[in-house]
Amino acid sequence: MKDVREALMVGRNTEGKLVRRPLSPHLQVYKPQMSTTTSVFHRATGIALGAGTLLLTAWLVSAAAGDAAFSVVQAILASWIGLLVLMGFTLALFYHFCNGIRHLLWDTGRGFELPDMHRNGALVIAGAVVLTVGFWIIGFLVW
Repeated sequence: MKDVREALMVGRNTEGKLVRRPLSPHLQVYKPQMSTTTSVFHRATGIALGAGTLLLTAWLVSAAAGDAAFSVVQAILASWIGLLVLMGFTLALFYHFCNGIRHLLWDTGRGFELPDMHRNGALVIAGAVVLTVGFWIIGFLVW
């Protein structure tokens, strides 16, 4: 069976002759940059925070529902997969927070020069990782 993507690359020119369509230039030339990467991560972490908020709500509702429901949800969240999800939620929270501060800096008109944008983007990523690791170290020490 022929690949359907090959069929989509065929078109007709103005004379009606079959020609092979070129790929869009951005698919051949474009390389992800710090600004686009941080923007995509900011949007993705916003979505993840929405899902994490539903998880937090389920945890609170189970606490209000009684001991049986709470113990089930608590067991799920205390498992290795639950802890991994909670660590991801924490990373998303701290990344979104740090990048929000970066956006507030941009609102003042600062940080738009390319070297500043690269440095600020790296600081946002590093800050989110450091805050997440620090939070979980303190959490495990207290736990």
